[in-house]
Amino acid sequence: MKRIKFVVLAAALLAAAGTASASELAMPHAFTPDLGNEASVQRGARNFMNYCSGCHSMKHLRYARMGQDLGIPEDQLKANLMFTSEKPGDHIVSAMPATAVTWFGVQPPDLTVETRMRGPDWVYNYLMTFYTDATRQNGTNNLMLPGAAMPNVLGSLQGVQVMEAAHAAEGGAAAAEGHGGPTFKVVQEGALSEPEFEKFVADTVNFMAYAAEPGRAARTSMGGKVLLYLLVLTAFLYLLKREYWKDVH
Repeated sequence: MKRIKFVVLAAALLAAAGTASASELAMPHAFTPDLGNEASVQRGARNFMNYCSGCHSMKHLRYARMGQDLGIPEDQLKANLMFTSEKPGDHIVSAMPATAVTWFGVQPPDLTVETRMRGPDWVYNYLMTFYTDATRQNGTNNLMLPGAAMPNVLGSLQGVQVMEAAHAAEGGAAAAEGHGGPTFKVVQEGALSEPEFEKFVADTVNFMAYAAEPGRAARTSMGGKVLLYLLVLTAFLYLLKREYWKDVH
């Protein structure tokens, strides 16, 4: 009996800890991936290959699979998206040498399944919440991953962003959303406007979410067709059952 009480108490404490952690990690931006938007995922592939693949690989995804799934012709794939290989059957690997660990302190991680591990909303907020920090060697810090070794590689697009504390009395955006976290303000414009940058990041995360599960869209589509088939089959079987048993009853 004592053991059961201990297990129940431990579960309650874990649940409370989980609630507290979720509150501490509240995200200032809401995001839901749109994998059905092929144009967005295509743009995200372009964004990733141009801004991310210099440091990060996607070694569990092949160029050919990406081109096939996203409707990208092989000639365009080779001309615009393949920077580290000439063979479409190769995996997407980074051009970053092994000595990168001496530059950043850590080896840039592979990002194939990053959205499955952390969630697409976390990745979106990570890319959106870089801010200036004079105490950091690279001049920036990140809300979602404080002390991140990665610099703000999208800074030229977003501009210079600073972090401000949120105050409920002042009606800050963070307070209005109910998490009371910091707010961010762009003090020097980049190449993209704020809505354009949000779309850029959303496209990029959509692509990363696709890369984590390349067969998800096809599986979802097939699932709907299978359910429809089973419903139609059930109707026919019911009619057959009625026809077979009508003389018995």
